[in-house]
Order: sequence, then C-alpha cells, then structure tokens
Amino acid sequence: MRFNLEGLEVFFPYDRIYLEQYQYMRSIKQTLDAGGHCLLEMPTGTGKTVCLLSLITSYQLAHPNCGKLVYCTRTVPEMNSVMEELGTVFSYRSEQLRLDREVAAAADASNTQQAEDVTMMDVEESATSSTTNNDTEQQQQQVRKRKRIYGPKKNGQKENMGPIPYDGGAGGSGALALCLSSRRNMCIHERVLRESDREGIDAACRSMTAPWALERAKTDQTVETCQYFDGFQAAGEATSMPSGVYDLEELKKWGKGKNWCPYYLTRQAINHATVLVFNYQYMLDPKVAKMVSKELESESIIVFDEAHNIDSVCIEALSVTVNDRNLDQATRSLGRLSSEVSRMKASDSERLQREYQNLVNGLVDQGLLEASANEAGFASNVLNPDVINEAVPGNIRRAEHFISFMKKIVEHLKTRLLTVAGPRGGVISETPLAFLHRMITTTSLEAKPLKFAYSRLSSLLRTLQVPNLDDYNALTDVADFASLVATYSEGLPKFAIIMEPNGSSIPGASDPVIQLACLDASLAIAPLFKRFGSVIITSGTLSPIDLYPKLLQFEPRVSESFNMSTFRPCIRPLVITRGSDQLPVSTKFDDRGDMGVVRNYGSMLVELCSSIPDGVVAFFTSYSYMESIISEWDGMGILRQLTKSKLVFIETKDVVETTLALDNFRRACDSGRGAVFLSVARGKVSEGINFDRHYGRAVIMFGVPFQYTLSHILRARLEYLQTNYQIREQDFLNFDALRQASQCVGRVIRSKIDYGLMIFADSRYNRHDKRTKLPGWIQNFLGDGQLNLSTDTAIAQVKHFLRVMAQPVDQNKLKEVLLSLEEVEAMNPPTQMIEAP
Repeated sequence: MRFNLEGLEVFFPYDRIYLEQYQYMRSIKQTLDAGGHCLLEMPTGTGKTVCLLSLITSYQLAHPNCGKLVYCTRTVPEMNSVMEELGTVFSYRSEQLRLDREVAAAADASNTQQAEDVTMMDVEESATSSTTNNDTEQQQQQVRKRKRIYGPKKNGQKENMGPIPYDGGAGGSGALALCLSSRRNMCIHERVLRESDREGIDAACRSMTAPWALERAKTDQTVETCQYFDGFQAAGEATSMPSGVYDLEELKKWGKGKNWCPYYLTRQAINHATVLVFNYQYMLDPKVAKMVSKELESESIIVFDEAHNIDSVCIEALSVTVNDRNLDQATRSLGRLSSEVSRMKASDSERLQREYQNLVNGLVDQGLLEASANEAGFASNVLNPDVINEAVPGNIRRAEHFISFMKKIVEHLKTRLLTVAGPRGGVISETPLAFLHRMITTTSLEAKPLKFAYSRLSSLLRTLQVPNLDDYNALTDVADFASLVATYSEGLPKFAIIMEPNGSSIPGASDPVIQLACLDASLAIAPLFKRFGSVIITSGTLSPIDLYPKLLQFEPRVSESFNMSTFRPCIRPLVITRGSDQLPVSTKFDDRGDMGVVRNYGSMLVELCSSIPDGVVAFFTSYSYMESIISEWDGMGILRQLTKSKLVFIETKDVVETTLALDNFRRACDSGRGAVFLSVARGKVSEGINFDRHYGRAVIMFGVPFQYTLSHILRARLEYLQTNYQIREQDFLNFDALRQASQCVGRVIRSKIDYGLMIFADSRYNRHDKRTKLPGWIQNFLGDGQLNLSTDTAIAQVKHFLRVMAQPVDQNKLKEVLLSLEEVEAMNPPTQMIEAP
C-alpha cells in the first residue's frame, strides 16, 4: 500500500498493515523530523525490518538532502535478509512511480489533444474532457489498488536483487544499496578461498594487493597478484556500480562478471550508496570505523537492529586482554621486526629515512589516518587530538628505538603477570593512572610516547611491507593496551585493569591475565550520537527501556515499547516452578547440583518433548552447566528416554560443529522425526538463529541466565554503574539476565500466523521483580493461570494450547488485525493548509 503519514508518502510493499507497524513508523518519522535519536521496542515477528526500510527510504525520497541509511546487523544471514527485504521495498516503489509516470503521461497527452481540438463544439469538448478524466481516475485507482510485490524465488534466483537498469533504477530513483563484510565473505579468488580461516584469507589477499607487492610484480614475474584487483585498478574511474540492490552473492557475481574485486569495489562505492548494510563493528569499533565509515555524511540515518546487547558490544570494542601466550608471541614478533629493520637498512635504507621524516611531520601529514583502502591494515583505536595533530615523539621515531621501547612494555607486563601468579599473588585491580604510574616508575618510559604506540606500530608494519598482519596480532594488542592506558589515565577512571592469576575457564589450569576492561559503554557510541543527526536503536527485547539512556548516556527524542496485535493467543508463556514431585526447580548455585533438581529438569524435558511435535529448543545458563547436566542425564537414562520421541542435537563452542548440528536439526524437523536442540544463552544460537514455524514449537529456558557474579570485571562495572549512574547492582543484573532470557524465548515466534510455547523453568521467574522485566508484549500473554506451575499442570496447558493452535487459521479474524488503506488514511486525516497572508 501507499499512504500518507503526517505529510510523508510511505511506500509499503504489502496490501495491509498491522497497527503496531503503523505506530512504529510514525515514531521513526517523528524522530527523523526532530533530528534526534530514539529507542524503540517492537515485538518479534511483526515486520520490524520492512517498517524501518519502507519508512526511511520513503523519507530519503521525499528529502533529497537526507543522508545515507546505514543499517547495522549482527550476522551475515541477517544482512542478506535485510537486503532481500530492501529489494522488495524498492521493487514496489519503482512499480508505483512507473505507474505515476504513465498516469502523468496520459494526462499530458490528453491536455495536448484538448489544446489541438480547442475549436471543436462545446458538447464534444465536454465529453472528451469527461472521458479523459474518467480514464485518469481509473488509472490512479489501479495505482492505489496495486497488489504487493514480494520477490518469490524463481529457479533459485532472488528477484529484485542485483543491478536494476530499468524504470529509473532501484526504487525508481536510481538508488544503490550495498552490504559490506570481511574478505572471507566477499573474496572470489579461488586460491585465496582455499585458505582455512579468516586470518589466512586476509594475509593471502594482502600479499597480492598491497602497493609494494604490485610494485614488485612489475619487475618480478614470479610475484602473484590478484586478477580481480588488477582489473579493478585498471578500470580506474570506470569502476562505478549501476543502481541496484546487492547482497553478498550479487556483489560476488557482479564482480566476477566485470573481473573486479567485490571487496575493494564496495569499499570504493560506499560514498555513492544510498543504503549501506554491515556489521555493528563497522560503526562501533574505532579500529574498523575509522577506515570504513569516516566518509559518511552527518545527515546519515544510523539504525542498530537487534540492539538489546549494544552496551556489551560497545564495551568489548574498547577492552583488551593480554596473557602469557600473547606476551611470548609479542616477543617473537619484536624479534622478527628487528630482523626486518636490519634487512631493510642494508637493502633500502631510504625507505626508513622517509618514514622517519614523515613521523617528524606528524601522523596526519604522513597519511597514517588516511591510508588507501588496499593497504589499510590498522587504524588507531582511540586517539586524542594531540595524537592526531602532533608529531610522533622523538624517542620512538627511529624503528630500532621503537622496537626497544615496545620490548620494555612487554617485559613490564610479563613481570606483572609473574607477580600475580606468584605465591604472594592474587587478583589485583588498578585504575589506568595507578598502572601507568607504576609502569613509568619501573621502566623509565614516558607517558606521552605510550599514546602513540599503536599508530607507530602501524606505520612500521606498513613501511616494512608486512603481508601477514595477523602474525602480529599479539603485538598490536600490547600496543593497543599501552595506548588506551595512556589515553584514559586522566580524569574519572572509565577503565579498570584487572590482573588475575587464573583467567582460564578450565578448572585447575594456570593462565594469568591482564585485562583492560572498559566500564563505560558510552565511550564507543558517544561519537555516533554527536556526529549523526539520527541514531535508531531498536529490538524486540529492550525492556526495561529506561535503562538504556543511562547506560549509553544519551537523551532519546522518542522512547517507546509497542504491543503485539493478535487475532489469537499465538504465544503461551509458562512459568514452571516445580517438578512432578512438587520439589522446586532452579539453577541457583545452591540448588543446581541437587539430584532432585537435575532429575526434575530431565523429566520435564522428556515429557515436554513427548507432548510437543516437531522442533523444541532448550537453553541453559552456561556451557559448563549444560555439559554437567547432560552428563548427569546420561547416567540417569534420561537421554535414552528423550531419543524415543526426538533426536538430540547440542550446541558446542565450535562454529562448524554447531552449524552442522543446526542443519541436521532442521532436516529432522522437516522429515517429521522431530528434534530437540540443546543450546546456551548468550551463545551463537540464542542471538542470530530463528526457529520459526515447525522448527520451534517450544523454547525452554532452564534457569535465569545471570552473568558470573564473581567475575572481577563484572564487579568493577557494577561499582562504576552504581557510583556514576546510580544504577543499583541487582537492578542491572536482573535487567541483563531477563533481556537474555527474552532474546532466547523470542526465537520461537516470527510471524502472526506462527505460534509457540515460551517455557520459563525456574522458580525465580515467579517473582514479581523478575517477570516484570520481561518485554510488555510477552507479559500481555502471561496471565495468573500460567504462573507457579508444576510439570504436570504445565503439560496439560501445553496440550490444550497446541490443540487450539493446530486448527486452521481464521482468515477473517486475521484481517481484523490488519489495517486496510482506507483505515490507515482515516487514522491520518489530511492537514489543513493555512494560506500565507
């Protein structure tokens, strides 16, 4: 449909719209009009993505001065899903604008004919005019009643994707939509793709595309270069991309057809794109953001979808962990650098001299902050203005002096680790200022050069023409650590340095670590709030929504949670507090090892899987707890009983194993055998995988997924939040645990005609302070009769719910919750135009 929303013409590619979708788009428009930021919680399965894309792209069309839409996702499948939905939106808009042009052309032709026949009789002229007007009205009616366009797949091909040269280009306005990912996801060179991991692919790519490799290839025929990168460079200014919607597959297909590298082509085409889709890190991680998003105009609209964990992403972007292995690797890397410097002194001393002179001139003049796309390997993490604008300190300009400087830092960190792991050691927590003071006192280093450590290392690696930068990851971590400590040592401590004698998750293993932990999530995202006019943070699980402005330190213009309009109770939350023997069940530390609790959880899973058809997903609070309880179930014979009704698949820490398990889980559900997938809250499956339709008829959350409360980093952050933002410790822990639980159970519902069970198996969910932190759209379905259940009473409710939901969908009732075009227009009456005096 095509409707007016407070003066904005919105192109929405479906015949009808849900009430919450209309309200959601209205809130986004109000945010854009006000030029501010917003927090929006939209229930899962209600078409959040298509609303975002329809409203913002329509806003871009109506406001040509509006900047890019930058849509940030978490995973590659989500990225491709967004691009496919965007292709649908643009295809619908293009068709509508084409029909508009046809109507306008018909009207122009009619007016021309009338002008030529002006001498005709008044009666004939009146009849012609009446007929023409009727034809025009009929054509306009056809435009308004146009059926939705929803890109079905034909012969395995995606419609509405790739270059679109007709009807004015993508969206009827020549739009260009791109997604950007790592080399591993975008490379088309066969030899590079044979590498087994991301680091290998990056190194192989750099060895064939770095400027020095291309120079060497001119004189040495044995040096291999990339034919696609060579073709991309040879094309020069001709490497423009036609209007269209390009997901990763389309980018690779189009690049291969042109003999151009899709990775570097996309990097270059960013400035010309209307819509960009990429990972959170490209906006939040300063090391990546400075290379990718530095050219984005301030009018750009930034969207963070599924942003319930955005504060954690911000903190991880500015945190560094160093252990013994890292320091040993850093020492070896410094040895290799020293050898490379000696070799270059003998063979090409002028290059080192040029680098020295550039460092005298400063980082900006040297071009460290503006490195070309094909040689950019590092970018500084967080830079103060003095680091950007001043010359590099003299005592680290010479390569050999800088290597000696870094050796002192590495040795100091090794000494601190030995102290922590020693007989008199223990956990030590320090502020950056205290840690820096001790480092300066012990090593006689100065504070100012430490701020430049990361950038100076980047310059040296580029000068030495190092192809495999990943070999130096440990050394870059040390340099990053030093730069962050020196940069944030003054003022209110927003970082904590935690030194632990055992940072390993393996019991009994000795692995001393030094962790530079960011405590303030706003540090990473504050530059975005300051730079861009509108940042939209949205998810299905943002409750309680009033905590995010405190955590991220911003004032949203609009902050709203929406309810789910339904024609039937399609989700059924159940809180099971007792087993069949009436003993309480909980994963509290004191109770989780109790054999009665373990047995009740096992019996509960067996009975649920016997009653629920197709797919069931069960989440546990941690990997260690899942492994221990599965081991106990095996000994009790529970797993044997479970396999009688369903096949069992388990998530592991290995991505490949988990992917294979998911594929086989879906096959088991498709075949009718049924399956149960045992997974972990905060794991990969809980964040990016949807279990819609028969793949997830029920999600069981065993326990409340609290963070490990004895973690020293967590304790430091909780103290920081209490002191600076007055967020109580228990409030934050409850908020964090319940948003993770909500995210897990939210995997079960992906549309209005879908249905599923949300089972909270822990007595603590019955408490008011826990369940009220669930999203409002879940609480609306959680009545008193679904609280404090035993396994037996829950099974009875499960059977009744599934029996009701198995009935055919009542299409008339479904239409009752869908708004027609007329109903939407009635909600938005035309505004009266006030004439100027």
